[in-house]
Amino acid sequence: MSQRWSRKKSRLPLAGLLFMLALAVTFMVLYNERSIQQIHHNTTTREQDLRQTSTFTSFVHPNLPPPSDLEVLDRFSRCNSTNEYSGKKIGWVDHKAAQVSDFFATAKEDNICDVFSGKWIFDNSSSYPLHKESDCPYMSDQLACQKHGRPDLEYQHWRWQPHPPCNLKTWNVTEMWEMLRGKRLMFVGDSLNRGQWISMVCLLQSVIPRDKQSMSPNAHLTIFRAEDYNATVEFLWAPLLVESNSDDPVNHRLDERIIRPDSVLKHASKWQHADILIFNTYLWWRQGPVKIQWSSEEKGSCEEVSGAEGMEMAMNAWAHWISKNVDPNTKRVFFVTMSPTHQWSREWNPGSEGNCYGEKKPIEEESYWGSGSDIPTMRMVERVLRRLGPKVSVINITQLSEYRKDGHPSVYRKFWEPLNDDRLKNPASYSDCIHWCVPGVPDVWNQLLFHFL
Repeated sequence: MSQRWSRKKSRLPLAGLLFMLALAVTFMVLYNERSIQQIHHNTTTREQDLRQTSTFTSFVHPNLPPPSDLEVLDRFSRCNSTNEYSGKKIGWVDHKAAQVSDFFATAKEDNICDVFSGKWIFDNSSSYPLHKESDCPYMSDQLACQKHGRPDLEYQHWRWQPHPPCNLKTWNVTEMWEMLRGKRLMFVGDSLNRGQWISMVCLLQSVIPRDKQSMSPNAHLTIFRAEDYNATVEFLWAPLLVESNSDDPVNHRLDERIIRPDSVLKHASKWQHADILIFNTYLWWRQGPVKIQWSSEEKGSCEEVSGAEGMEMAMNAWAHWISKNVDPNTKRVFFVTMSPTHQWSREWNPGSEGNCYGEKKPIEEESYWGSGSDIPTMRMVERVLRRLGPKVSVINITQLSEYRKDGHPSVYRKFWEPLNDDRLKNPASYSDCIHWCVPGVPDVWNQLLFHFL
């Protein structure tokens, strides 16, 4: 074939040969120019701020030192004006070019074992629950379902069993403390992550003499200390990861939610020295539009974006900090995926009009996925985390928690607002189908963390 093609070429007129030669030279010049431009572009984006890459979208380089006159957002912050969204996005480059890894790489062992796929097994043995609600002095009234009158206790006895040949590592409190010796373990996020932190503290505190343990007062950063192990288990309230006017751990119910989408520095100053970090964010982005204030804009000037757009900005600002500051050989970082809700019983029981109230058993349908878990958000999180490679491990709690419609407090918790007679007559109307009873589902999330540590 190559000889026939060669003979045909030799019969072309001289003008044709010259034309083809000129065309080839032109192509090579254009190709080389494009290559040089691409090399220059790649170098520039690694060495300079990533400001603008196209006519249509401008990119803001996150986590720059703030201007000296920039005020920190707090619950008194307001928008003086709200403009149309400018279209700016968060842009970042990993200067160390971390290898892109499988999103659920942490789920597999030798590409065989996925501990996030399985089913719930009722276990009435002495091994479950892993701790007792009444034995934990740090239990939250929002999560203490037994204390607040829940009559059934089966929710405490469900054990997560991955599909064969997988098994979840058996919880061992002494082994966990040895892994934490001399270290800071910190949970960073919203009230769901706080529930996981409380679960972890309750799991761990039982073997520490009472005079050798302490808990700091509830604050932006709350710290449990175990003196004998020179270790802490901490919780940092940062529901949106980036700086916001909702960063007060108590007074954060505001009509107008404002974020600084290009900076996690306020919270990072608290978490940067922790040895093991567990992050989450999701629930607060599901509560409607958010206002954004760029660090470079004048005070009080806001734009409005959807919750999904705001979360993507926050995730990228957070990812930039991780890419720049985390060495996976010295610091472990985990991201916990979205925690599902069970607000509509018709999703698992067609024709019904309730929610999680009165539910006593998990959902058995393995493919079940409710409306409380947003797939586009899951995909966005996947895109961001893939870029971080081995710097972040994923704890995928979403599918296994989807089955646990029975695991929420519903009405069996302390409510901070008084309940009127009409609501009391209709328990489903005020049921908490978002948070989780402890002991319960969050203990399994921590067992997964223990498995991967």
